[in-house]
This record gives sequence, structure tokens and C-alpha cells, in this order.
Amino acid sequence: MSDTKKFFWDDSLLILTMALLAGCGLIYEYLLSHYAGRVLGVMESTIYTMIGLMIVAMGVGAFAARFVKCAFNGFLYLELIIAFLGTTAILTIGGLIAISQLLPHIIAETFALPPDAMPKGGWLKSLNWLAMKSPYFFGFLLGFFIGMEIPLIARVREIVHQKHLANNLGTMYGADYIGAGIGAAIWVTVLLTIDINEAAAITASINLLAGLMFMSRYWAMIKHKTLLLSGHILLSLLVLVVFNYGNQWLNQMSNLLYLDKVVYSDKTRYQQLTFTERRLGHNQDTVINFYLNGRLQFSSSDEFIYHGYLVEPALAGSARQDNILIIGGGDGLALRDVLRWQPKQVTLIDLDEKLMSLFRQPEQHLPKKLAGQIQALTQDSFADQRVEVIAADAFLAIDELLKQQRYYDAIIIDLPDPSHPDLNKLYSVNFYARINQLLSGDGLLAIQSTSPYHAKNAFIAIGNTVEAAGFLHVEQYHDNVPSFGEWGWTIAAKSGASPYQRLAALPQLPNNHLWLTKNLVLSAFEFPQNFYQDKDDIPVNYLGSHVIYQLHQQAWQSQQGLNNAHLQ
Repeated sequence: MSDTKKFFWDDSLLILTMALLAGCGLIYEYLLSHYAGRVLGVMESTIYTMIGLMIVAMGVGAFAARFVKCAFNGFLYLELIIAFLGTTAILTIGGLIAISQLLPHIIAETFALPPDAMPKGGWLKSLNWLAMKSPYFFGFLLGFFIGMEIPLIARVREIVHQKHLANNLGTMYGADYIGAGIGAAIWVTVLLTIDINEAAAITASINLLAGLMFMSRYWAMIKHKTLLLSGHILLSLLVLVVFNYGNQWLNQMSNLLYLDKVVYSDKTRYQQLTFTERRLGHNQDTVINFYLNGRLQFSSSDEFIYHGYLVEPALAGSARQDNILIIGGGDGLALRDVLRWQPKQVTLIDLDEKLMSLFRQPEQHLPKKLAGQIQALTQDSFADQRVEVIAADAFLAIDELLKQQRYYDAIIIDLPDPSHPDLNKLYSVNFYARINQLLSGDGLLAIQSTSPYHAKNAFIAIGNTVEAAGFLHVEQYHDNVPSFGEWGWTIAAKSGASPYQRLAALPQLPNNHLWLTKNLVLSAFEFPQNFYQDKDDIPVNYLGSHVIYQLHQQAWQSQQGLNNAHLQ
């Protein structure tokens, strides 16, 4: 082979290697950001902080690369370190958080301490702080070593060509940018759909493959050949083990964070699903709790209170109950309550098709006992012939309903709290204004509106935003749901009498509800003195402003604390 061809193939190998590693580097950023956002709960700020931190660390690593004497050996050691960190970081973070949150309970149980004497301060508090910051520590480490790759490959390229290359760094950065773009596409289309440890293991295997390709091509330039080759082989075995068992281990560590027994856990494209079971004693039904991303969505012991307040006032105060729209509510429980009103048709829109499938056909997805309990709760609401299910983003799906000129006698919005930027748009003026167009003139809108106690400003902001969307009457109500604490809802009318006036005019609630009475519902519209005194100072949530998301996050951190994210 001529020298020209040899240099061409060497150059192509190095440029391809740089592109592959750039893709891996970006995927590591996304992996750590995604997982950190889930465990810390502050999704948006965590993601931005992690990416910014890793970029800074990459700059520091680029400066540090000058101290590596041998670029060939240095590059191989570097890929071993990155592959090891990439494979083990998420498992290590999960383990640290599990230990830091379980240890106080273990100590309390060991020494029979009462609940109000749970040890949380001193070194335990410091341990918890370190565990919650560990994602950033691993992010900085990975960023530091990733940042060393470009300078080392650039040096190797000049050594191979035996001359200074005028456009060396430009070529390397070009490969880096293109590779990062491809890595982002792979993350979105492939890796985001599989379990996180499988994604980490696949990415680490690319680092090892790049190292082995580099070693085989520049074998004569490598020192410590046996050590480096053994390291690649051993780490390949570790990657294989993590690929096969990592998510099982991570799930077990995550399950330790729940006080009740975890009976089923799974991940969809959008969220982590967890069912827990609590045994109350002989001859008593067990309590099933359902969590999304570690946050309680319902408890079988009292979900009828929550769903009763969500559904009954809106349908009782609407002129008709023939055609109902539910947005969210993929568990089918609000749908179950709506069907008790004998509507002619119910349309349900939820983003997560896998979640709905789990509640629609629990016998195909869940353990037999749990499946029976879920069927008893939902009463097979999804199987009703009057139900139309649309698996789509509600923000976009309602445009199709408007194009079809569909109108609804009542609309129920049963979405998760605005704890993620993607949910914030479903609490915006833009969204509620289009909902207004779908609602019949004499119908009512009911919205799950988070806790007026724990997230007061976010709760009031939801009411302010609905008002700004053009509804004539907007009122809010609240009551205690034992599993959640104090909880709140918003109800609105676009014309006619206010929701409260409509309910007050009824002799009694049309349906004989297990918990609610007319007087109980009317009393829920009462709030403590001066509750709304700052109402005019709380902003409206316009599309892109993230007002409600930010208010909810501030309240969640200060009132509930990060430590209780996964605990009842």
C-alpha cells in the first residue's frame, strides 16, 4: 500500500473514531441528565445544570490533556475510564440514593425509635446531600475525561502524519459536531425507548470498540499491551453483565425507596410506573398505590375521594352529560366515574399508550393478583363501547377535535402535576382557550389543580390562567385526600350561572356517591381567611413562560423536600 493510501486510511480511522466518541459523549450527557432529572425531581433545571457542568468539565479536560505524555497509551486508558464510568455511574448513583434514604429507617427500626424521632440530621443529612449531588459528581468526571479525547486524537493524528497539520483541530471538531448530532438522533430514536442501563452499556461498548480498533491499528506504538488488552476484555464482560442485569439491580434499588412492597415496576417511553402493595391485616383488603416517576398518582384506599371531587361537581353542574371529554386519566378511574352518569360517548386523550394498555388489559401485563385488583378498581372502564381512546399529546390532539367541530357537555382534565416542562404547556392560557372552544355553553370544565397547601401559588396560578383563557366563572375547591393531604381542583363555566350556584340549586347530588354529598361539595369551595389575598400578584401562565412549572417546583422543594420524592 502506498504511503498516500496508508495516511488516508489512518486519517479516516481517526476521524471516524472521533465522530463515534463524540456521539457517545453526547449520549452520556443525556443519560445522566435524564436519570438525574428523574431522581432529583427538578427535571428542567437538573438537565440544564448537568449539560452545562459537563461542558465546563470537558473544557477542563481539554486543558489537562497536555499533561498526558504518550497520546497512544493515554487514549486507550482514557477509553477504559470513560467506558467504566459510563457503565457504572447510574447504578452507583441509584445505590447511593437508596442507602442515604434507607439508613435512617434502618437505624430507627433497629433502636425502636418513634416516627417523630427519625434520625435525619448530622452525618446522615450530609450523606443524603452527597447522594443527591452524586449525579453532578459523575457528570463532571465523565465530562472531564471526554474533554481529553479531542486533544489526544489530534496529537495522534500529527504523530501519524509526522508533521504539524494546519487544519488539525478544525477537522477534529468537525467530526465531533457531526458525531454529536448523530448521537443525539440515536438517543431520541433508539436509546430513549430502552432501559437506561442497557443504553449506558451499549454506549460504553462503543468506547471499548473504539479502543480495540485503535489498539489493533497502532499496536507497535502501544506500551503495556497486555494490561490494556486485559482491561478491555474485563470491562467488556462488565458491560455485558450490566446490559443483562443492570436494570434489574436499579429497579431493586429504586424499589427500596418505597415504604410498601413493590409488586410491579416498568418503564414506558415517558415515565416510570410502579405499583406497591400494603397489607393491613387479616381479612382486610390490601392497599394498592400507583406511582409515576416516584410520585403517588392514586391509592386504592381513597382514590374515590379524589376522583369524586374531580368528576361529580362538573357533571352535576353541567346541563347535559351526553358527550364527555377526559384529558389525561390514563388509569381509567376518572373514566369509570364518568360512565356512572350514563353518557352517550366519552373521549379520553392520554399521551402514554403503554400506560393505558396496562390499565385496559391488566391481565396481559400485570401479575394475576394485581391485575384482578386493578380490574376491580377500573371496573373495566376502557372496555365500554361508548369510550373512544386517543393516544396522543393532548396539546395537539385538541386541534383535531376543533377541526372536526366537536363539542362536549363537560370536560375533565386529569393530568399529573406540572412537575415537568413538557406538562407546563397543558396548564397554559393557549391550552385552556382551545378547551374553551370545545366546551358547550352550558357545560363545566374541571381541572386537577395540585395542592393548595403545599403549592398554594401554583394552585392559584391555575385559576388565574383559566380566567385569562376567557371563562366567565372560575372557582376553586379543596378537601383532604388522606394519601395526598390537602388537594385542590378548579372548575369553570363559559356562560350562565357559576359552578357554585349551579350546585347550590340542586336538591342533592344526582348520583349517590360513596363519599360526597351536596353540602360536603359546597363546603369545599370555602378557603381559609386571606387565602387569595395575593391572587392579583400571581402571574398567568402563558405558553413558554413556565410560570406554573416554576411555582410548583419552588413549592415542592421548599414544602415537601427532595428527600421524600419516593416515599409515602
